Amino acid sequence: MQNPSEKQVYLLADISSMLYDSTKLKNVRKYATMTTKMVFHGSDIEKICSYYHLNKEDIIKFGANVNPLGLSSNVREALASHIDLFSSYPDRNYTTLRNTISEYCHIPADFILPGNGSSELISLLIQEKAPKHTLILGPTYSEYSRELSFSGSTQEYYHLREEQDFCLDVDDLCQTLADNYDFLILCNPNNPTSSAIFQEELRKLITFCSNHDIFVMIDETYVEFAPEIDKITAIPLTREFSNLMVLRGVSKFYAAPGMRLGYGITGNMDFLSKMKEKQTPWSLNSLGAYAGELMLKDQEYIQATRNLILSEREKLYRELKEISTYKVYPAYANFILLKIQKPGLTSFDVFEACIKQGLMIRDCASFQCLEGEFIRFCIMMPEDNARLLNVLKQL
Repeated sequence: MQNPSEKQVYLLADISSMLYDSTKLKNVRKYATMTTKMVFHGSDIEKICSYYHLNKEDIIKFGANVNPLGLSSNVREALASHIDLFSSYPDRNYTTLRNTISEYCHIPADFILPGNGSSELISLLIQEKAPKHTLILGPTYSEYSRELSFSGSTQEYYHLREEQDFCLDVDDLCQTLADNYDFLILCNPNNPTSSAIFQEELRKLITFCSNHDIFVMIDETYVEFAPEIDKITAIPLTREFSNLMVLRGVSKFYAAPGMRLGYGITGNMDFLSKMKEKQTPWSLNSLGAYAGELMLKDQEYIQATRNLILSEREKLYRELKEISTYKVYPAYANFILLKIQKPGLTSFDVFEACIKQGLMIRDCASFQCLEGEFIRFCIMMPEDNARLLNVLKQL
């Protein structure tokens, strides 16, 4: 099979020789369309709708990793009746919100810095830390690399290994870190692999980093979807280590990506204070702060979400294990990663088969550190999961 560069050469030659032949130019356009594969991000809903001539409302968003229950009805009603909060500045220290997060995470309120989504906190952390040599656990979320590109730090990836189901070998990672790194970034559970590092392994890793002057940033965006949160979260370790910051947000579990509410947790008071100095005052709006207080106290919604995600994830995992077309990996987040094992079947083929049925999964071709054909999809409502499973079985 010709590689892309060869195809481009042939295509240019064809166009030159057919320049004034309208019939043949139509064939060239057709050939170009056939050999061009689009790659979409999980949030590229508008691009996808335009490309496939679909209505946004008709698409089930298996690529966004957002809780299918949507915003809590309790939160929605409370926000509607408190719209006047927009007429007031928020408390500059977000005292009530920080106290709520403190109760939710079982950590002192002084350890907590709320922000305008995890993205703002990632940016602030990197600005303040100003690392020189960064190691990123990959494959993973591209925002880390983007923010690092503004900092002047070198950045390299430590590849989680497919043959180990993307489970981390902590001893091997520590050997790599000994080679002059000063900053480590990891997502736990990880996106897109849905693999997780358990707390005792994290303690071992962070101890090594502490002894080698390496700061550790852990993104726990998906930890609330894990079967046993307490066995994975690094938040208790912020009491033990000053070289650690844990980030969380409400975009995924609480289905509120438009709220732009995140929070960072660290026991390093000096570092937290310096981050806060750099933070734009009132970066989180009044209604967002109030919503955060409500969300983290909504036990009915929290339990309903966990019941849905854990049961559907287990059901899908069991069924996918029986389909030889795919290799399925143990999942701790609200999404599942599949490797396509059927010869000739690509991730783009699977994406197209799904999107033509109104099911938007994630083609993982754009993720660094993933060698092979992979797709990722999040857990949605049972009837939608059944539709997706039916399409996957037919390929």
